[in-house]
Amino acid sequence: MVNYDYGKVLEKGEREMIIRRYMPSDLLELAELFYETVHAVNVRDYTKEQLDAWATGQVDLERWERTLSEHHTLVAAEDEKIVGFGDMDLSGYLDRLFVHKDRQRRGIATALCDRLEEAVRADRYTVHASVTARPFFLFRGYRVVKEQQVIRRGVALTNYVMEKKI
Repeated sequence: MVNYDYGKVLEKGEREMIIRRYMPSDLLELAELFYETVHAVNVRDYTKEQLDAWATGQVDLERWERTLSEHHTLVAAEDEKIVGFGDMDLSGYLDRLFVHKDRQRRGIATALCDRLEEAVRADRYTVHASVTARPFFLFRGYRVVKEQQVIRRGVALTNYVMEKKI
């Protein structure tokens, strides 16, 4: 059951999950979740060199705090531990969407995306999806606009510009 008014997602006898607004006190936990998720979940689609270039463990906390505060940012928490987060700017660009490596495939990303798309009314939603995330967004009705190579710390990574028109 999902209640998007900062409510609960209950999964087959699992702990209660709350979706709530981002708070600055969440920042370090989000940075850690980002690093751990990239290195554990994306390992099947990217090399170690690519993962290290993408998620170094040293995010620009000042920039993250600014963009997370400017965007519509939600976190999913179980027992006060963050298990996922996502943020979307006012144009409908989904900047970040990450779910804890141990909480994959349980509807958390779907619940976060649903709530973000409901909160940010745009003509279309866009995302730069990793190879790993591409099937998730295709299932949500996004289409690939183009495949691209982005350079992170001198290393090329493939991702996809995707959009969903409303």
